[in-house]
Amino acid sequence: MTYQEPSFRELKDEADIAAALEEGRRLFAGSCDFVFGAQKLGQLPPETLPEIAFAGRSNVGKSSLINALTGRKTLARASSEPGRTKQLNFFDLAQRLMLVDMPGYGFARAAKSVKEDWQEMMFDYLRGRPSLRRVVLLLDARVEMKTHDQDVMKLLDRAAVSFQVVLTKCDDVKPTALARKQADVEAEIARHAAAFPHLSLTSSQTGQGIEALRAELAEFALT
Repeated sequence: MTYQEPSFRELKDEADIAAALEEGRRLFAGSCDFVFGAQKLGQLPPETLPEIAFAGRSNVGKSSLINALTGRKTLARASSEPGRTKQLNFFDLAQRLMLVDMPGYGFARAAKSVKEDWQEMMFDYLRGRPSLRRVVLLLDARVEMKTHDQDVMKLLDRAAVSFQVVLTKCDDVKPTALARKQADVEAEIARHAAAFPHLSLTSSQTGQGIEALRAELAEFALT
């Protein structure tokens, strides 16, 4: 049996936690450049780095979270128009990690054919990308979990892709309601074989949970 370093969530020693947080800070403070936008699987860039993909319903805050993680304001474009991102956008983080902004799902005005095309393309990407290390699945803390969210979790289970659920916009929810939301989502996570067992609570506005998420994702970066 080979030895594996414990993940950030398993660290107990304060010095180890501080070192992991610093490693995450240094990684995400590095250069981060847009590489390519792929609308079809045949357009995907070469697999040169480990990939972390960000998925979620339209307007869940994917772009805002990516900007918060990298300390930028406009790296990933945020929009009030649901479904604006219609391609896989690749960002090279310090030549150590590739961040992938996936198209939002579940926007009501999308035609049925568009929704079906999204699911087919996303499933093919998730299932056939060996460099993909984890999907960060975002859920809005302010709204109830949708059928679309559960369907994507099932899709990730079928694709055998590890995914980590992150609650966004937690600053906009009262503590009691947030605790209920956290319990509901954790119960849902427990039903999925591909789910990372720990839920992250974040806010791109206040910075809540951002440092810890950086540390967790830094574990996948090239050393």
